[in-house]
Amino acid sequence: MTLTAEERRARILEAVGELGTVRVVHLAERLGLAAVTVRRDIAALADNGLLNRSHGAVSLPRGAATPASTGREWVIGMLVPTAGSYFDEIIAGARAAASAAGARLVLGIAPYGAAEDRAQVGQLLESGVDGLLVTPNWTPDGPSGVGSWISELPLPTVLVERRAPADSVGAGLDSVASDHGHGVMLALRHLAGLGHGAVMLTARQDTWTAYQVRAGYTEGVRLLGLEPRPVIDIEHPGQDSEAIGARIAEGVAEGARAVLVHNDKEAIQLVPVLRARGLRVPEDVAVISYDDVFAALAAPPLTAVAPPKRAVGAAALELLLRRLGSGDERLPVHHLELLPELKIRTSCGGSG
Repeated sequence: MTLTAEERRARILEAVGELGTVRVVHLAERLGLAAVTVRRDIAALADNGLLNRSHGAVSLPRGAATPASTGREWVIGMLVPTAGSYFDEIIAGARAAASAAGARLVLGIAPYGAAEDRAQVGQLLESGVDGLLVTPNWTPDGPSGVGSWISELPLPTVLVERRAPADSVGAGLDSVASDHGHGVMLALRHLAGLGHGAVMLTARQDTWTAYQVRAGYTEGVRLLGLEPRPVIDIEHPGQDSEAIGARIAEGVAEGARAVLVHNDKEAIQLVPVLRARGLRVPEDVAVISYDDVFAALAAPPLTAVAPPKRAVGAAALELLLRRLGSGDERLPVHHLELLPELKIRTSCGGSG
């Protein structure tokens, strides 16, 4: 049976934990794998701080611990605001990285707006986790000091798809997030390259990502010299399609023939509403969706900004394991931002 990359890397870590320093060729022979495949997996593990490489041999980082060397597995608690759509992929990335490292993931969910973050984290702590991946229910305009309790948690903690304000105590926490400003710029630059001098934005206003998308739009329009347009608010997600379609139709009549929509669900619902108003996609209005969870399934398939969701989950888990395993207080705080991609499909016209 063919092993997945996660399974191969888990076996590599287990073997290195048992053998100590070992040459790559001997490790490949022990595992019955091609040397080129083992080298590729070792490079990925080393990039994430889980292995050291030196002169054709590999070893665990100083002070690192694995199930093979400790007789136990790291148990990682993960708090997310939802287990659906966008966060499904983040969870999947963290879960695969945990499996590759011989760790176990325990999930907690604190729904948007439910103010259950602390209670859910408390439950994870009581379950005996060794470290935490936390996506708190923050918005940039929230009250000052919100979430400061996270910096006081007794275990290593990594923020996922969140960044604490620079003037807060939480700024000293590790974080891994998508650079949504870059993602919006990709969309705006693509539309500008297709000849659009004005691009509308319709976006939610109840999530962290929505605020980042809005801020990225304001900055991107300024940098690209596009005509600024008022943001079309999605006040009731999933229920405002008719009203939003009317606003977009007004914008098209005023010469703005392109729109960025946050998120996929809203964009997919908008397409038939626009069609009912005589606006064809992409002939009359170009549409780009933000999130790329379901965008490829739309009719027509939607060009979409795709944050690196799985990679965010994996990088956050690997960073936390690195901090747990190194035992080195000198390891600096990491603020990692991963760049989204633009997936070109048919809803804009033109090509990538």
